[in-house]
Amino acid sequence: MKKLAFLALLALAMVVSSCGTRTPTTTVENTTGGYWEAGLTGGTGVFSQLNFVTQFSVTNVNGQTQTFTPTSFSFINGQTQSGSCFPSTETEAGSATITVLSTNQVTGSLTYTVTGAEGNVLTLSADSSNGGGVSGTANGTAGTIGTLSSGVAWGTWALSGPCTSNASQPPTGAFIMCQNTASCTIP
Repeated sequence: MKKLAFLALLALAMVVSSCGTRTPTTTVENTTGGYWEAGLTGGTGVFSQLNFVTQFSVTNVNGQTQTFTPTSFSFINGQTQSGSCFPSTETEAGSATITVLSTNQVTGSLTYTVTGAEGNVLTLSADSSNGGGVSGTANGTAGTIGTLSSGVAWGTWALSGPCTSNASQPPTGAFIMCQNTASCTIP
């Protein structure tokens, strides 16, 4: 019995002594946040009035997709006017995958959706499958959380739902989202 108690105490001591000796992570975590302004091209009529400003924050560990819920959202072109695709309330959601390269340059993808109470859905997709992506500069190092700056997301957008039922073609086009500025260029 004494041997069993001794072995149990020895095992417990090993477990306790290993606490706090964890090797720091070699992955760079990156926080993506601030205000983002989205400019959409390719639509006509009410479909050309879908530009918006949003605010969100998401912390990524290299290469992993993380979801986020925006903390603010507003259409720039007065989408609350009668007859628009989003005349009342809407909800926003998104996901991002950010990878920080050794040069502190950022690559990745982003999906952003706006869903109206009437069933209309605006989807922005920035990934390599549509010639889009996410770019910027990170200031993090292994074991710390860095911040993305000069962020740019670009890709394609599509609108679906009741407001598109009389459209001769599905409303689609290209977009660019700029972090903390009204204009930017695709890298």
